[in-house]
Formats: sequence, structure tokens, C-alpha cells
Amino acid sequence: MAMRATTAALAAAAAAAPRGGFLRLFSTTSTSSSSFPFPQTTQQTPAREQAEPNTNLFVSGLSKRTTSEGLQEAFSKFGEVVQARVVTDRVSGYSKGFGFVKYATLEDAAEGIKGMDGQVSFTWLLTFVL
Repeated sequence: MAMRATTAALAAAAAAAPRGGFLRLFSTTSTSSSSFPFPQTTQQTPAREQAEPNTNLFVSGLSKRTTSEGLQEAFSKFGEVVQARVVTDRVSGYSKGFGFVKYATLEDAAEGIKGMDGQVSFTWLLTFVL
């Protein structure tokens, strides 16, 4: 019986207490008359500009054993490769997992991206480099 009286007393005290206080301070909903000390910003950041197509491709997801020659051989199936370079660790000499392939033309680069994108045997991610 004493427990019921205590619960009822707490409920009555909560109903009589002034609204706001901690509730407003820790609320995740925003209100226009918020007394939170940080200013509310409604400014959105501008959208990122798209890079222009380039013949220099960034290739990631390479095996540690990938060589520049192997990279050039794999990408030369889709067009004329001017240069292929795997970035390697200075100490071990192994690939760091990424490299660059430069094609002669934009059309060759587009074919290289289309041909190598999603290859299960290579699992490379291709993007343009500025």
C-alpha cells in the first residue's frame, strides 16, 4: 500500500513541476525557442563538384603481390596504356594496395573502367583522379 502512495505522489509531483529544465536541455527534438547555448544553423553545404574525365585512373584494392607490369598487362586489354604504376612500401617492396594507370585517350580510359570494374579476380575499385 505504501508503494502505491509513493508512486502516486511522484506522479503528482512530476505533473506539478515546471516544464523545460532538463527535458529541454537534453531533448533531441529541436524547438524554435531553444535555450541551448549553441547557435542553430540551417545553412547547407554546397554539393561537391564532379571531376572532369581524366585519362589517369586511381586503382585500389590491389594484392600485395601486384607489380606495375602486371597492372599494365591487365589494363592494356582495354586500350593503350601510357603508364602503370603500383605504389610500393619502401621497406618490404610489396604493393600498398593501390596504383595509377594512365591511358592515351579518354575513350580508352572509359573502356578500362568499364572492363575492370567489378572483376571478381581483381576486385579493383576505379575512380578518376583530379
